[in-house]
Order: sequence, then C-alpha cells, then structure tokens
Amino acid sequence: MSHKINVIAKLLPALSLLLALAGCGGYPQPFAGNPGATARRLAQPPPVRLAVPPPAKALLDPASAATFSSQVATALAQADVPAVAGRARPGDWVLGIAADRQGSQITPIYSVTNPRGQLEGTARGAAMSAEDWAAPSPAARDTAAREAAPTLVDLLTSIQARLARSDPNSLMNRSARIYFSGVSGAPGNGNVELAQQMRRQLPQDGEMVQAVPDNADFSLRGEVRLAPGEKGTQRVEIQWIVNDARGERGRVVQLNEVPAGSLNGFWGDVAAVVAQQGATGVRGVIENSARTGQPPAAAAPSPKSG
Repeated sequence: MSHKINVIAKLLPALSLLLALAGCGGYPQPFAGNPGATARRLAQPPPVRLAVPPPAKALLDPASAATFSSQVATALAQADVPAVAGRARPGDWVLGIAADRQGSQITPIYSVTNPRGQLEGTARGAAMSAEDWAAPSPAARDTAAREAAPTLVDLLTSIQARLARSDPNSLMNRSARIYFSGVSGAPGNGNVELAQQMRRQLPQDGEMVQAVPDNADFSLRGEVRLAPGEKGTQRVEIQWIVNDARGERGRVVQLNEVPAGSLNGFWGDVAAVVAQQGATGVRGVIENSARTGQPPAAAAPSPKSG
C-alpha cells in the first residue's frame, strides 16, 4: 500500500479533494468531487423543443401575434423551458395560442400538442380587457405572457409525468441496459482498472451492465488522452462516451494534471474515484436521453462543478 500512497500523494493538491481511507489516513485525490474535479461537461443532445408559432386565431394583427409568441417563448425560457418562438420543426412540441372573447374581456387559451400533432393538454391564461389585448403597445401582453409561464410549466410537467407513468418501457420506469466496451488509451494498468471499477460502479447507480450489445439501450466506452503539462506535469483527460441507436447521446469529460509518469504503473484507488464520479455523469446523460420525446418541462438544477 505504501507505493500506491506515494504515487497518489504526488498528484496536484490544488485540483484535489481529501479522501480518507481506513488505515491509510487522508491524501489528495484528483477527479474527486463532481465528475472531473476541474470540470463537468456533458455534450448532450439538444433538449426537446417547444415551438411557439405566431397565433393566427388570437384576435391579434400579424405583427402583434409575432410579438406575443416571442414574449411567451421568452417567459418560458426564463423558467428553463427550451421554448422558441417561430414555426415548429419536425420533432418539436408546439404551444398553440388562441383567444376567447366574452364581452369586453379576452382570455388567452394555450394548447400543447406533441410532435405527431395530438393534443396533450390545455390551459387558460388570466382574462384581460379587449382594449389592452389589442393595444399597439405590447406591454399588457408581455405581462400576460409572464403571468402565464408558471401555469404552462405546471401543464408541461404534468404531461411529462403522465407519459412517463403510462409507458412501462420508458427509462423513467426501469433501469437502463448498458453495454460497456471498456477503456482505451490509459497508461499503466489504467485500461483494466478503470474498466473494472466502472463495471462495479454502474450497477450501484441503478444501471444494468450487459456482457453483449444485444438489446442494450446504450453503449459506453472510455477514452484516456494524455498531453504534456507545465513544469513537469501531464494533462490527463478521461472521456466517458454514451451512444444509443441514434448515435452519440453525450459524454462526460474529466480533466486534471498529474506529475508526469505518475500513472504509468498501478492506478488503484485513483481508478475507483474516477469511475465513481464518471458514473454519476453517465447517469446524467442517460436521464437526459430518457426525457427525449417527452414534453420540455422546466429543467432540474445541474450539480455544481468542483
């Protein structure tokens, strides 16, 4: 154990967190904390979009209709919904806007349709005077858009939950099946150690690791890249790349600098920490992919980087 401690103890403490081991005391560990002690970067597919086209049946002139669609999209974007003003593209969910007039009052009516054009839910905005609704100034309609945003977020969230509950094959309802092909590019015994530790860690995060790619939801591979650093150090970049039948779904990148050559032998506990934190990031990519095809509800806060 003394050789392993000596190697790990040389890793840059500025990029490390202390990890205590029974009988071994505490020592610096790179890659501890969030995936990549210096960065957690997920190259994920774009989230499901919510298109907000200019309404044709909202009792507004074309210019006001275009402005109002932008106001609604902006209000939703501020609530972390990936809403975009304009015509829908293939695969987009759509937020339709209409207006119900009762006497001198106008009530905005919002409808959510899925990419197949099927209605998934509706919501009513707050009533306002017809004069304010049709006024040349967009101020009153901007207020209406901002006041409607929380209601629309609740609607999208309820649709998302309903669809997830109704699909027994959804990854929201079962563990993901992963085919892990291993690690390449690491010095020393890193390829073997990192692969062993990742295979141990993934089931602890709820994933099912398969020995063959048949019927797997995702494939995972690890790549290690080395580059010269400054003042006798070596830059180590570890990437965990997640694919499915559509192609790359995302990747987790762990970055650090170590004394040159310090990982040329046994990785030991370094591999354990790398895999532990890398698996957390892999789970984030899978969860993001599981939401593909679901309505674009407000995003959950991302874990902070270390």
